[in-house]
Amino acid sequence: MILRSSSAANTGRVQFRSFQGHLMPHLFGIAIKCFDILLSLQATFFAFIILVQWLFCSNVVCNVVGVKSEVVDVLDFGAVGDGTADSSEAFLKAWNFVCNRETQNVILIVPGNQTFLLHPVNFSGPCKAKEIKFLILGRIVSPISPKTWEGLDQGKWLRFYGISGLKVKGTGEINGRGWGWWNQSCRDHPGLEGCTSLAPTAITFQSCKTSSLSQVRLINSSQTHVLISGSDDFIIKDLVITAPETSPNTDGIHISSSSNIFIRNSIIGTGDDCVSIGDHTSNIDISYVKCGPGHGISIGSLGRAGNFVQVQNIRVSRVAFNRTTNGARIKTWQVGKGYVRGVTFENLFFNSVKNPIIIDQNYCNVRGACKELKSGVQIRDVAYRNLWGTSSTDVAITLNCSQSISCTGLLLQSIWLMSVEFGRKVSSSCINAHGAAVGVVQPAPCFQD
Repeated sequence: MILRSSSAANTGRVQFRSFQGHLMPHLFGIAIKCFDILLSLQATFFAFIILVQWLFCSNVVCNVVGVKSEVVDVLDFGAVGDGTADSSEAFLKAWNFVCNRETQNVILIVPGNQTFLLHPVNFSGPCKAKEIKFLILGRIVSPISPKTWEGLDQGKWLRFYGISGLKVKGTGEINGRGWGWWNQSCRDHPGLEGCTSLAPTAITFQSCKTSSLSQVRLINSSQTHVLISGSDDFIIKDLVITAPETSPNTDGIHISSSSNIFIRNSIIGTGDDCVSIGDHTSNIDISYVKCGPGHGISIGSLGRAGNFVQVQNIRVSRVAFNRTTNGARIKTWQVGKGYVRGVTFENLFFNSVKNPIIIDQNYCNVRGACKELKSGVQIRDVAYRNLWGTSSTDVAITLNCSQSISCTGLLLQSIWLMSVEFGRKVSSSCINAHGAAVGVVQPAPCFQD
């Protein structure tokens, strides 16, 4: 085992018609390209910073902020970077070592240019070190066969539990190699004997505080890529998350029972929601995200088990949706109770999105198959501001609220949505939706007020 020292641093209607007919397609292309360039430059910049820190701070004491850090390499605990030997025990030994260091800061390094196979592993706290950096420079890969999870929790692969001051970052990659699970998914293979509905989440942060995940690339998770559960004050930024558009239930990021979560500057394209927000969540801020392919950014589904839902203070801003099935979506089950309130979707643009704006208070596994009930999750105080782009369907705004528990306090302000097919009109569809429209709103709103 080797210890090293390093730094802890770190207007008029005619004008709008002209805009629609001639400039909109070009502006879409420019907007998407600019978004790509911005995110690429950010990713390159952060990769450069990590490289500089690694080159100049891995074997010496850096005094950028005047705080020393111990540096521990997983290789020193027996990890093998050949991509075939199981390095789970070595990683766990290295983790237990750094977790118990009575120092201000410690860095655990997964070295670059090597591939480490990890079976399901739990990195648990609490830890004595005030801050732990888990620096991923190489590749971490999952076992391919689902049989590896026999007798284990098949919903998790890499899990961080009960840790404060954790920073997982780096220019490396986490590859879930999920095709073994996809090939036996009950969604895609309902007649297959032994098909599975639950598959491992690539990386789970459970009961973590004042922590972050940044810069890492996550690909091909068996199911959800990143799960934040029961956590507070968590930052996610500068990620690239990808999986095939057809892969089942491969959400990019799912948040549940957590508060004060911030998602920034990330590119997400998977087979399910780019970001999904579950029950008992508050103070969630999502911005500068490129989403697609996938199912958009979703609040829900909520209340499936008839539970009391508490979701509030959600902000989604500066997101580009490219050929997704949904854009800004809220979905709740009729059997649920409770509320969704204080939600803002603003400064969003859509390129060929099937449902740019959608609220579905009657969500069901099979559309229209669930009977109308008198219960439901109350949805109120939801604002849509400065949204524009193209819809690939004729209904660009869908507000499908419960006949018993209406949606109230909805706001549509400065909305301009048109069909992806030139000359074709789009419309709005509302059921028991109450609110107001401010400024130009296209298609015309259909509130019941």
